[in-house]
Amino acid sequence: MYQASASAMTTARYRPTWDLALDPLVSCKLCLGEFPLEQMTTISQCQCVFCTLCLKQYVELLIKEGLETAISCPDSACPKRGHLQENEIECMVAAEIMQRYRKLQFEREVLLDPCRTWCPSSSCQAVCQLGETEAAAQRPQLVSCAVCGLQFCSACKAAWHPDKPCPERLPLAAFLPRETSSLYKAEEDDAPIKRCPKCKVYIERDEGCAQMMCKNCKHAFCWYCLESLDDDFLLIHYDKGPCRNKLGHSRASVIWHRTQVVGIFAGFGLLLLVASPFLLLATPFVLCCKCKCSKGDDDPLPT
Repeated sequence: MYQASASAMTTARYRPTWDLALDPLVSCKLCLGEFPLEQMTTISQCQCVFCTLCLKQYVELLIKEGLETAISCPDSACPKRGHLQENEIECMVAAEIMQRYRKLQFEREVLLDPCRTWCPSSSCQAVCQLGETEAAAQRPQLVSCAVCGLQFCSACKAAWHPDKPCPERLPLAAFLPRETSSLYKAEEDDAPIKRCPKCKVYIERDEGCAQMMCKNCKHAFCWYCLESLDDDFLLIHYDKGPCRNKLGHSRASVIWHRTQVVGIFAGFGLLLLVASPFLLLATPFVLCCKCKCSKGDDDPLPT
């Protein structure tokens, strides 16, 4: 079946020139290739056109990495800022990927709904209903999970405490349905889920170094203290303070990274130094040509 579909795609992409003349090709904005219209997909909301293969890979990547629940048009210059509809996504991805997409959508809906919350038990992950109105749901109240019977506070997700206030600092992982969402996280530094300090989008860190970049706003920050690293090209932040030696890389790799950064800046500086004499020599000729052009424009037309 796979060989047949591959041969059909090869036949469609490499057709005789007389067929191509009758059927004009359409350009894909992602791979910049030109393909027949039957190999293209149009996003209904913004009418942007991409080859089906590129759009399929783009959608699958976003769903597998859990980056977006509303998949936007891959064209960054799209004038209508369109989004793919659920039926369009379902037509191009496998059933298990579509199931993951619907799960991500549901998790986000519950997270943003003030009248619903997740059961904090890592073995349950049921959805519990809060107050009927938004004002009532925002007040701390007793919540009993209908599945596992756990009774917890709706505000802090800890065991119900009728005569005690909620703790001020809460682990963010307690608000999302994950196996790591424990009630007994003591340190927020250890929480696997935090919010971007710039755009407040939830970010999960399962492995890798402590230098994080938000996929939504491209803001670079330290995972432990949430301090901005946008201008820290040499990662000096991890040489001192509470985050010292917490980057997650060996000292040799950090030195190699800094050598590469310094080498790039030194290369640009050397290139500018070499090119500056030629720019100085070319400046009089450029100014002379501009003066001649402006003088020619000011001369009156011959009668």
